[in-house]
Amino acid sequence: MHIYAIRPTTAGASTAEPARARRFVSRQRAVIAAALVSAIGIASAVWWALPQRSLPAAAVANTSPQSPPGSASVAIPRLSFVVLSFENLSRDPDQEYFADGITDDLTTDLSRISGSFVIARNTAFTYKGKPVDAKQIGRELGVHYVIEGSVRRAGNQVQVNVQLIDAESGAHLWADRFKTDRQDLAESQTDITGRLAQSLNVELLRDVNRRIEQERSVNPDAGDLVMPGWPQYRRPFSIANLQEAQHTFEQALTLDPRSIDARIGLAQTLIAFVALGWSSAIQQDEARAEQLLSDALGREPNSTLAHYALGMLRQRQHRLAEARTKMEAAIALDRNNAWAAKGLGQTLMLLDRPQEGIPHIEKAIRLNPFDPNVAVFYATLATSHLLLGHVDQSIDLFRKAIAANPSCYCHLDLAGALGLRGDLEKARAELAESLRLYPGTNSFAAWRATGPPATNLDYLALADKTINLGLRRAGFPEE
Repeated sequence: MHIYAIRPTTAGASTAEPARARRFVSRQRAVIAAALVSAIGIASAVWWALPQRSLPAAAVANTSPQSPPGSASVAIPRLSFVVLSFENLSRDPDQEYFADGITDDLTTDLSRISGSFVIARNTAFTYKGKPVDAKQIGRELGVHYVIEGSVRRAGNQVQVNVQLIDAESGAHLWADRFKTDRQDLAESQTDITGRLAQSLNVELLRDVNRRIEQERSVNPDAGDLVMPGWPQYRRPFSIANLQEAQHTFEQALTLDPRSIDARIGLAQTLIAFVALGWSSAIQQDEARAEQLLSDALGREPNSTLAHYALGMLRQRQHRLAEARTKMEAAIALDRNNAWAAKGLGQTLMLLDRPQEGIPHIEKAIRLNPFDPNVAVFYATLATSHLLLGHVDQSIDLFRKAIAANPSCYCHLDLAGALGLRGDLEKARAELAESLRLYPGTNSFAAWRATGPPATNLDYLALADKTINLGLRRAGFPEE
C-alpha cells in the first residue's frame, strides 16, 4: 500500500488587572493573534515580491518618528511591517490593556515569519492615539506595510477590525472584520482564521503580481525570482505547476548560489515530485533535496520551512522517528505552520498512531482552511479515521477532499472506504473514476510501485484490514 493518502493534481495584559481578567485576556489575545498571524503569514511565502524602496540610514539606526531622514539610503526589507496599537473602541479605559495585549501578541508572532522585518512594539507605541498617516509612518520607519486595527468589547461580544495598508501609496490593500461570542472564541478560531487567510491570500497575491509586472527590472536579482516560485509551488499540485516552480527556483539559485530561500523552495518542489509519483529520477531528486536542505539548515537552523521539508523527505524515506522530530521542530519555530501540523499528524498515522495524529491534522485545517491544496489535509484526516474504523466519517472527509480538488488521488481511497462499508456500486464508480484519472494505478502492484514499501508492520496490518480490504471488495486487482 502506498503511504500517501492522496495525490492531488494539480500573531501584555497589565499586571494590575485581576487574575481572572488576565486569564481571559491571555486566552483571547492568543487566539486572535494566532488567527491574524496565520493569515498574514501567507506573506512569508511571497515576501521577495514586495518592492524595494529606499530607507533613510537614520531610520535604520533609530526608528523613531522624530528621526529625520538621512541622505544616505539602504534597501528597505521587502517584507516589512509595523503593527500599530489596536484602538480600543469600547469607551472603557479599563479595557485598554486588552487592545494593547492583542497588539503585543501580533507583533511577537509576526517577528517569527522568515525574512520579516517588524518594527519593535515600543517604537510602534509612539504612534498610539495619533491620526494614522500610513505614508508618513512608512517613510519614518522604513516599512512597506502598516497594520492597524480596533477592538470593541460589549458584553459577551468581541469585534475585531483589521486593515493592511500599502505604506508607499496609502492604499488599503485588505480589510476584514469579525465578531464572535467571547465565551466561544476558541471554537470560533476556524472561522476567524479562514476569513482572514482567504482575504489576505487573495489580496496580497494580487498586489504582488501587480508589482511584479510594474517593477521587475530587466536584470532581476535572485530575490525577484524566488518570489514567484512560492505561489507557483502552492498552486494546486500538478506536474505543470511544479515544473514551473522548479524552473523559477533553479533560475534564482543560478543567479545567487547562496540563496537559502531558493534552496528550500527547490528542495520542497523536488520532494513533492517524488512524493506524488511524478519524479523520473527518484534517487537523484531525493539526494539533491537532501543536500539543498542540509546547506540551508547549516546557514539558517531556525527555518521552519526547511525543517518541514526535511521532515517530509524523512517520511518519504520511512525514517519516521526522524520525520516526527523534524515536524515538531518546524512547529516549535512557527506554531502556525499548517503543513507541519499536517505532516506531524500524517507521520503519527504512519507510526500506527492515527488517533494521536488526528488533532494535528484538524489543527492544520483550522489554521489554513482555504489552502489551494486543502484536499491533502482532508484526505490525510480521512485516511486516519478509516484506519480507526470510522468508515462513515472517512467517507465524508474523502468527499470534502474531492470537492476541494475533483482530480485528487483520493477517489481510490474513497473506493476503499465505500467497499469496506459494503456500498459496492458506489465503490466501483469511484474506482472507475480513479482509473480514468490515473490509468497507470490499476492494481495493488502498480500502486505499491509508485513508492518505497512501508516498513511499519503494525501500520501495514491496519491498512490491510481497512482500506485494502475495501478495495479488494470493490474489485481492485492484486496484479
